[in-house]
Parts: sequence; C-alpha cells; structure tokens
Amino acid sequence: MLGLWLADRALTLRRDLPEPVAGPDEALVRPLLRGICSTDHQLVDGLYPFTGVPGHEFVAVVEAGPPELLGCTVVAEINIPCGHCALCGRGLAKHCTHRQAIGIHGRPGAFAERLAVPVANLHRVPAGVALEQAVFTEPLAAALEIQEQIDFGPEDLVLVVGDGKLGQLIAQSLVPTGCRLSVLGRHPAKLAPLARLGLTTLTAPPGAPAGFDVVIECTGSGAGFALARRAVRPRGTIVLKSTYRGTLAVDVSALVVDEVRLLGSRCGPFEQALRLLAGGTFDLGYLIDAIYPLADGLAAFRRSRERGVLKVLMSSPPR
Repeated sequence: MLGLWLADRALTLRRDLPEPVAGPDEALVRPLLRGICSTDHQLVDGLYPFTGVPGHEFVAVVEAGPPELLGCTVVAEINIPCGHCALCGRGLAKHCTHRQAIGIHGRPGAFAERLAVPVANLHRVPAGVALEQAVFTEPLAAALEIQEQIDFGPEDLVLVVGDGKLGQLIAQSLVPTGCRLSVLGRHPAKLAPLARLGLTTLTAPPGAPAGFDVVIECTGSGAGFALARRAVRPRGTIVLKSTYRGTLAVDVSALVVDEVRLLGSRCGPFEQALRLLAGGTFDLGYLIDAIYPLADGLAAFRRSRERGVLKVLMSSPPR
C-alpha cells in the first residue's frame, strides 16, 4: 500500500505499507482528500514521539464495514477513547487516559491509501458538501470548540492572534456570534480575504492592541503568546488553540495580578461543523493553495512549509 511513513523525524514515501485490517466495530475507509496541518509538521519535527502513518484531517469513502455505511462519504473524529476509565465515565472521552489519536498517537493515520477507523468515530458528510469543504471538518470543529467553552455576545471585544489556517477558521466561526472581532497577523495577503469578508484586520508589528475581553492565540509561538498577553485586559481570557514546541516563557506573577484566565482548547463538535458546511455558511475555498496526489506527498509537505501558504491537500483518485 502507498503512503507516507514517519520514523525518527524522517518522512518517507513507501509503497510497501501493510494493508489495514478493520477490527470489531471498525470500518475500512479510503481517503479522497487529506489536509496537512501544523500538528503534522510538529510530529515530523519531533514534538511527539510517533512512528507510523500520520494524518488526521481527511474525507473518505467507506469500503468495508456496516452495510448502511458502504459507499458513504465520511469524516472521522480523531480521538479513540477506551470507554472504561474514570474520565470516559465523566463524559471526558477526548481526554481519556488511554486514548489513541488517528495519525498522532498509537493509531495509523490518513496519509496512506486506506485506514481502519472505529464506526463510532465516523460522521456522514451531508449531500451537497464538496470534498474540498468536507476536508476542513476537523479543524472547523476545533475552531467551534471555543464557543462550547465561552459564550460570546455583541459586547465582547475579541482578538484572534494569527492569520494562518486555524486563525482564519476561528475568525469565520465567530462572525455569527456578533462579537466585536479583530484578527491580528503578520501577512497582509492572508489578512486580505478576512477584510473582504468585513472583518477588522490588524498587522503586527508595529504594535499590539490592548483591552480585549478574549484573545485567541493561534500561532503556537512565543511571540504570538506575548502579543496575546499584552492584548488581554485584566480578568480577561486567553484561549490557547495551538501546541507549543519546547518551553514557553510566561510571567505567571503578572497573570495572577491581572487575574487572567488561560483556557486550553482543542477538538470540537463535528456535527455542528458539518451542519455549517452543509448550510454554506463558510467560504473555505480560498484557504486551499494546492492539491497534490498522494504519490507526491513529500512535495506536498515541502509546499505546505513555504511562507505564506495556507492549506495543502493530498488526493486519491475516485474509483
């Protein structure tokens, strides 16, 4: 089987990968489009110890499994909980002590021709949603998770720090809340589509704004966190949407004095993301910079690392 293989911080293209075997209550799916995200690059860079096939953003067709799903177009939640630990029992399955994560931890991912996925993780893609939209379900759900954690209203002054893929999705997802929203980035070309959608965009440097009720940090960089810290008001909230490689320098005493809340946020509601995609709520096509065939996956990774590039996808031809 063809696919990308990660081992010892080296990504290679292999044609000898073993075919996946679906276990009990699992389905065999064939990805049609796969998205490369920052987490995939962090895996290659050694953020987490992972050996195997990466890839967790994908839209696929079911090739084997329950009869009612055969031939259906699906997306998949990435966390696979044990279902038995104390956290699972409290409804915190995505924080399961023994969880696996597709293409990230303990489970092969989507950067191959096929993979096995628990049926419980699958969601059917509504009719009329294009593959190029459906492939954004996982990151859009992650963006929507913020609204599961915070109630936004017209009086809230909100800043998104970061003009990359996730920052763009978060900004669009917040528009319906009516909050007073701004997006801060370093790339005028990336901010331009958001400005055309009517959002307030700010460019840094020279300086960061201040006085925001909620600041959402999407860069995963120390500089981005520093901007977020300067922008949040006392008793405001900083939402952390990106993982950070290495240690992050934080003046914790200043956070205590200003009573600033730090809120981690990651995976979110797939059903809501799919409903919004089906309703045509989001303009996502502009995020796609290039689509490569899976066989050119290494070139796709190189392109996705280039400065200014947003989303790079890998495809497999339909049968």
